Amino acid sequence: RLRLHDGKLIKDRRYHLRTYPNCFVAKELTDWLIGHKEAPDRETGIRLMQKLMDHYIIHHVCDEHSDYKDAKLLYRFRKDDGTFPLSKDVKVFLRGQSLYEKLVNVEESILKMREENSVKYQRTFLGSEMIDWLIQEGEVENRQEAVELGRALLEHGIIQHVSNRHHFFDSDILYHFWINFRRRRRLTELLNENSSRALSESPDSPFCLRKLNPEPGNTSFLSVQTNKEIKVVSAVRRSSITSLSGNSNAYFSAPPTLVFPPVAECNPKSVLKRPVTNEELLSPGAPYVKKTLTIVGDAVGWGFVVRGGRPCHIQAVDPGGPAAAAGMKVCQFVFSVNGVYVLHLDYQTISSLIMTGPRTLVMEVMEAIE
Repeated sequence: RLRLHDGKLIKDRRYHLRTYPNCFVAKELTDWLIGHKEAPDRETGIRLMQKLMDHYIIHHVCDEHSDYKDAKLLYRFRKDDGTFPLSKDVKVFLRGQSLYEKLVNVEESILKMREENSVKYQRTFLGSEMIDWLIQEGEVENRQEAVELGRALLEHGIIQHVSNRHHFFDSDILYHFWINFRRRRRLTELLNENSSRALSESPDSPFCLRKLNPEPGNTSFLSVQTNKEIKVVSAVRRSSITSLSGNSNAYFSAPPTLVFPPVAECNPKSVLKRPVTNEELLSPGAPYVKKTLTIVGDAVGWGFVVRGGRPCHIQAVDPGGPAAAAGMKVCQFVFSVNGVYVLHLDYQTISSLIMTGPRTLVMEVMEAIE
């Protein structure tokens, strides 16, 4: 974005007697991506820009196009018009980046290479050491506030216990920065992610609960975590709330085995008795009530299946999972995800929005009044 501003590709443009500030022409940007070796060809350039649209970074100036088109259409970075969703997870990420830069630039930094169980880790620090530093630098007022900040950074994947077995504590437990904010990233890295669009080519939603080799008392579910790795974990769920209620035992269970089972259909038929439109949901006096659900993902995932599109609905809910505990039910319609309005989106896009967000998921759903 900054390079495009410097190169004058982003500027005020006039179209049909109206001036659109800080926008760019899609075709010109595709040319720029190829000319600056950010994309090898036009097809890749279009896919890259579509990724930015899917992640709510750019949009059509009038929001008339949900896809990125390689044409003389005007698009804009949401940071340039104030529509970028500065949600809690974005704020935590920016706070983590700020702390990281401050730590690497200070003399006698607490970030050091240390060893635990004969394994060396870079950019490590002790929990109590980080808390002392945060208070000393005026980043927080007291130790409790520092612990809350550390836990937020860990839950958003910015810091991590070196062997990923503990939450953040005011103790001599060893942590390190999981994100290297200084590594230069290229746009093409976006295409190497295990995106939900690739997963959704199967008959299942990325949140489908597939039973594998079910045996009484030993059921496993396959689910997609926020880090987008596919893992099999025991169905005895350990939510983050449960894990923190005891002592400083392992935050996560032992790393589960990575497997690639055959694709199995899950609830292929819609649970809805009839199709429902957005106009019907939003019309005055409609028999629907809006509810806000806060779902804290556990080691398995969130425990629900989302299907359909415009609007999407809840297709299945794991009765022992976090979503059920938060009050989610089948046939509810998804109104917003982490503050982003989603009634006009398909389930692949909503799945991507959920998986790239924080472990704690805030969803607004619309439920029929019985």
